[in-house]
Amino acid sequence: MSLKKQKNMNNSLFAPIQQNQLVLEVEAAFSRAQAKHGIIPQWAAREITAKAQIRFTPEEDLAQEFSLVQHRMVALLNVWSKSMENGAEEYMHFGTTTVDIYDTVKVLQLRQSTLFGLASLRTLEATLIELAQKHRDTPMIGRTLGQHALPITFGKKVSCWLGSNRRNIERLKAVLEKLEHSAILKGAVGSYLGLGEKGIELEKDFARELGLKEPYQDDWHGSRDVFAEYAMVMSLISRALGQIGNEIFLLQTTDIAEVIETKKKSAIGSSSMPHKNNPQKSDSLIFLSRKIPRLAEIVLDDMVNYFERDDTSRTNELLEEMDLQTRKMFSEAQELLENLKINNKKMIENLQKTKGLILSQRITLALAERIGNRTAKEAMHLVVNEAHNKNCTLRETLEEHPELIKHLTDKEIDDLFNLKTYTGLAAQQVDGVIDYVSQKRLSDPVL
Repeated sequence: MSLKKQKNMNNSLFAPIQQNQLVLEVEAAFSRAQAKHGIIPQWAAREITAKAQIRFTPEEDLAQEFSLVQHRMVALLNVWSKSMENGAEEYMHFGTTTVDIYDTVKVLQLRQSTLFGLASLRTLEATLIELAQKHRDTPMIGRTLGQHALPITFGKKVSCWLGSNRRNIERLKAVLEKLEHSAILKGAVGSYLGLGEKGIELEKDFARELGLKEPYQDDWHGSRDVFAEYAMVMSLISRALGQIGNEIFLLQTTDIAEVIETKKKSAIGSSSMPHKNNPQKSDSLIFLSRKIPRLAEIVLDDMVNYFERDDTSRTNELLEEMDLQTRKMFSEAQELLENLKINNKKMIENLQKTKGLILSQRITLALAERIGNRTAKEAMHLVVNEAHNKNCTLRETLEEHPELIKHLTDKEIDDLFNLKTYTGLAAQQVDGVIDYVSQKRLSDPVL
């Protein structure tokens, strides 16, 4: 399924009309499972299934009925029953309870939301693969604790994002697997009362009718841990994408300027300062990485229930809001990365800002082979301090120390001070991550 189609489906996923349609479909699946076991007549199940269409539960009628009964399930059943023929309404909702129906609806909603998330992350993954390949050998400065450390490649940086994104895909796949085992039909207190002696087999067939897998045996109404896991994984994904947004936000600051968040030519950066190209998508990802975890915390809190369960509808609005915000997050991340412009020239300029000092480790290692590791470190510390004090390049300062320079040939010195050749195994890392991710993509569910 295309990402665009997934997005369109998800836009109405939690809307009242869509949710009511799912309730009808779940009730119809329940009736078919009951008919299979001879609990209700086959003709009644066929009639219930045929009428499991939202047009038989008009919104105005539902609103009016709810104002009278003050119960969403009862209001829907009362309105829906008017469309039934030959007395099929007598077999609607036969032996089940509201919480089973609505929790299974929630499973279907979160399953669809998870599939959308997987499709979005896979699309993002393809963009990251392309970006990492393109800049596999593009040198830039690596920074630790905000300071220039050693050269890396931009492809290596992207491969870190790529690896994290793949781990999030795997986490979301694990959530999907749990959701597919979470259809529930266990009655008011989770012991199958009201569902008859065939309750356990009935539940299995109910799940199959919905295209889900064999349900968990335990009554999870009170624990709600799978819903909480969905929320926490989405929270973790938001943090990962927020980290990418934060990195890009910093890399495009005026003083660094190594990347550019491109926008439409008609876009305005600032209302009062025409020269500014303010970050938008990266800033949005940072904010969403703060908001989504806050929503997830409350869903996590809902795992603490009294006895068999509390009011299971409390987190509905939170999960709906999470779905809305995560869809926005996926869209912002995709647009940011597929339109990201890399300033190779500025990356080279920044590599040279320390006047060669970022190569002090490389020179030290080369000297260590001739004069010993400890002696080389002590000597190079002095050379680096001297270069700092004199505001000279590392090479100029080193050449003023014949006792050190004599251990290196002219060609060795030229090679050692070539910034582009001191990126370690960054290129091989990029290849390795891409190979790993590409292999993993083969095991992803068909979306």
